[in-house]
Amino acid sequence: MREFVVEADGGSRGNPGPAGYGAAVIDPRTGETLAEAAEYIGVATNNVAEYKGLIAGLKAAKALDPTASVRVRMDSKLVVEQMSGRWKIKHPDMKPLAAEAARILPSSQVIYEWIPREKNKHADRLANEAMDAGKKGKQWEPSRSTAALDARDAEAARVVGDATAGAAKARAALTGRGTTGDSSPSSPSSAEISADGPGAATEEAGPSVGWGPADLGAPATFVLLRHGETPLTPEKRFSGSGGTDPSLSPVGLRQAEAVASALAARGTIQDIVSSPLKRCRETAEAVATRLNLDVRIDEGLRETDFGAWEGLTFAEVQERYGDDLKAWLASAKVAPTGGGESFATVSRRIAAARDRLTTRYMGRTVLLVTHVTPIKTLVRLALGAPPESLFRMELSAASVSAVAYYSDGNASLRLLNDTSHLR
Repeated sequence: MREFVVEADGGSRGNPGPAGYGAAVIDPRTGETLAEAAEYIGVATNNVAEYKGLIAGLKAAKALDPTASVRVRMDSKLVVEQMSGRWKIKHPDMKPLAAEAARILPSSQVIYEWIPREKNKHADRLANEAMDAGKKGKQWEPSRSTAALDARDAEAARVVGDATAGAAKARAALTGRGTTGDSSPSSPSSAEISADGPGAATEEAGPSVGWGPADLGAPATFVLLRHGETPLTPEKRFSGSGGTDPSLSPVGLRQAEAVASALAARGTIQDIVSSPLKRCRETAEAVATRLNLDVRIDEGLRETDFGAWEGLTFAEVQERYGDDLKAWLASAKVAPTGGGESFATVSRRIAAARDRLTTRYMGRTVLLVTHVTPIKTLVRLALGAPPESLFRMELSAASVSAVAYYSDGNASLRLLNDTSHLR
């Protein structure tokens, strides 16, 4: 029986946006490319394009030999796990594509294997060629020399990577430091505040901004959704994790439904993670119901504990705890009266949750349903902004923000406080 390797990929510039796929059938013994396929498919999501690439690759393999055994190699964890039968296919756009792929060859002839994106450059390049051709209104045409192009891409990545590493070493030598400790309003740092507890290690200084390796892979994209209104929200009362844990108000429930509709229309959310507090869980469930997804709870996403200030307005806190409030506003290390959390403590908690979730969801688009302080903190850390920037951001109930995290450690703020779905 002949053996083929099918490498497939798809991409979308905007997700959803102009999309295309690429696939190659390879002889695993010689490394020879036996067939290539690529196509611009118009506006679609990454997942749709990836499935289209899989279908094209399987069809190309079948055309060469319908009795061959096929090993499919893709960097899409979603497609590999769904086609292997380990993950349920919940999204309505994915089900017919998965069914079509499953019909091409008997399941006994096909094995699915996940690979890192850097090992899927051939199919990735084909997908990008198809998107480039579509942008010009042309059809994709096969490249003259696949091997030469792949070798060129690998060499370019190596050269840029070597240059970046050299620049980083030079900066370290000039500054004479590799780590940083606590940051404060008077001495801001782009690195996170060191972890709590005796013997806690400080984090390494943040990555350099600028040119990096040519292919960093798909980022972990966090769509940050603040929960809908509670009865305390319009009264502008402190409402953290140490208070009464209020439910959504009727207005908040309508906001949750509105954002659920908007996210369903975009079709890009692959996972949902929520704060454990009731107002977030209710908002997350409204979205999960529309998207047919499950909600995972992460304790790290809870709101700040405001101590004795819970349930009070700013004016009431100023009247009762004026000196404490003044100190809290002046320093991220000062906690609210009565054993609350300082912003420095919250920053450490949120940074740990971010690192945990980016590792788990690299390459995926995840909805994080959380609160004002966690979202502002994620934005602040992404920008390398000082702690006082928390007081300079507006974040409305049921608003959407987004941050993308890349494999080199850099982050990109893509959206802040979008409420267009509520109008």
